[in-house]
Amino acid sequence: MPENQLFGLGGKVAAVIGAGSGIGEAVALGCARQGATVRCLDVDAEAATRTAETITGEGRTADAARLDITDGTAVKQAFDDIVERHGSLDVVVCTPGVNVRKRLVDYTDEEFDRVVGVNLKGSFHVLRAAGPLMMAAGGGSIILFSSIRATVVEPGQSVYASTKAGIVQLVRTAAAEFGPSGVRVNAIGPGVVTTPLTAQIQNDPGWHGAYAAKSVFNRWATAEEMVGPTVFLASDAASFVTGTLLMADGGWTATDGRFTPPGM
Repeated sequence: MPENQLFGLGGKVAAVIGAGSGIGEAVALGCARQGATVRCLDVDAEAATRTAETITGEGRTADAARLDITDGTAVKQAFDDIVERHGSLDVVVCTPGVNVRKRLVDYTDEEFDRVVGVNLKGSFHVLRAAGPLMMAAGGGSIILFSSIRATVVEPGQSVYASTKAGIVQLVRTAAAEFGPSGVRVNAIGPGVVTTPLTAQIQNDPGWHGAYAAKSVFNRWATAEEMVGPTVFLASDAASFVTGTLLMADGGWTATDGRFTPPGM
């Protein structure tokens, strides 16, 4: 393959879930700009439509539909519809996540079910629905969003962190099961990213600064900085990459504190 096409997505059909805002919106735009036909999916149909309209306004190809990933039947129908309309489903990116920040002993059953239902069960629904379609076609790339919380935690992150670790194990298992048919499955682990989901932290100067200091760059990521890792995993450049957790965390999980020893 020519080098200038290695990271391109021309000719591919991509479903981006969570495309209405934040990382999902940035990824939908990024995939389209790399040549993919993009179906923008979101629980907020109007937001998904706005993203698709931005893409088509740039002269690229996209459409939109509502999707709630907690509904397994709806996920299957959404993917079947993409194949029917566009002829294939080559890339699936799943970005939605929810978090209830509470100490473990204060969590209610309803809050537990909500976080697990969206983050873990929703990801399961995506894998279960996309896998057979891609295996039948002989290839494809599925990318789920995990987090630094899959490996490191803090008070108030018990259930969220559990789901993000669970996503990694779902990805590894799906990679093993789908791989013989040519389907790749990977996860991305962001650090702190400026999105609507993190508004509570952004609005607290002390909290915001403490998180920025965890990155070796001393700042937060933008949603657009998650596009490159996603496009890489979606593209033929990652043709031998599967079952991985690609950290995009600014060094958060690689470094041990911010103290620089004397003389260094």
